[in-house]
Amino acid sequence: MRAFGFLSFGHYGNSFGSQARTAADMIRQAVEIGVGAEELGVNGAYFRVHHFARQQAAPIPLLTAIAAKTKRIEVGTGVIDMRYENPLHLAEEAAALDVIADGRLALGISRGSPETALRGYEAFGYTGSTDPRGADIARAKFDLFLRAIEGERLAPGNPDHVGRGQMLAIEPQSPTLRDHIWWGSATRDSAEWTGRLGLNMMSSTALVEDTGQPFHELQAEQILRFREAYRAAGHTGAPRVSVSRSIIPLVNELDVAYFGHRGGAESRDSRGMMDGFRATSGRTYAAEPDRLIEELKQDQAIALADTLMLTIPSQLGPDYNLHILESFAKHVAPALGWKPNTEGPVTGDPIA
Repeated sequence: MRAFGFLSFGHYGNSFGSQARTAADMIRQAVEIGVGAEELGVNGAYFRVHHFARQQAAPIPLLTAIAAKTKRIEVGTGVIDMRYENPLHLAEEAAALDVIADGRLALGISRGSPETALRGYEAFGYTGSTDPRGADIARAKFDLFLRAIEGERLAPGNPDHVGRGQMLAIEPQSPTLRDHIWWGSATRDSAEWTGRLGLNMMSSTALVEDTGQPFHELQAEQILRFREAYRAAGHTGAPRVSVSRSIIPLVNELDVAYFGHRGGAESRDSRGMMDGFRATSGRTYAAEPDRLIEELKQDQAIALADTLMLTIPSQLGPDYNLHILESFAKHVAPALGWKPNTEGPVTGDPIA
């Protein structure tokens, strides 16, 4: 691990203790946390995307606002659900965001996780899927998205404006954008697919597999398979890899009051069903800094990844969330190899 950022689910609502009761609260506080995190040396500000729910659903305006107010912190998603997207419109917006952010973009995309709406992407107008979970249209749209950001001429030109036989590419184009695309991988097979495409890989706090291994070991195998597929496909870059964890340093009485109980059942991996598949979810880490360092050093996936995303309790407001990030930056991250954003952008590991 060389870098860490925060991953916000963007919840808002009138639950007890919530400081993000409206969408406006959530969005404005997200910008405040992003700006404050940069000042702490945090490397990334990442946001989950869900539809038909009281969560973040339109990340591009939010990321643009954070990018425009900062200079060093990476902005990104974890992840955009491609089933709900127009691939060419997303390609245009992503290119513009990449330019505004001066390359500080980590755009995580995937088929998406279970949503509150049943086949909600059909309400967005995207029909024709023969897969109960929409994976087929997600992959097809993602292929078109990649072709668009690579500059392929996809639309016939109007002969009254551009002459006969002309084909047009989307605009704007950002030459660095493809290097900043990540696929959110939930299995070892999809990790290999991501490697063959030469993309970066995001791996979350859950995998849609259950081999009986501890979660961190299964995720470490996923990362190694990704890198081997990347190498075998002939790619010669230095792909990025991120993993997500729930980690709370307990440094004061308020931390203990909020999260001290997480030392029970939640401190173990869990197994169950997710989206019709057996799944393995990683544990929650909530402890004093010295104990956290000892436990996190045993996490094989964190050791293999260049970036660690900390899920944050966004409804507790900017001050408390920045306190969590500061505690991790001050008391835990240096012992894991962290380099603050003042030391330059994060890089992946070269594939030999």
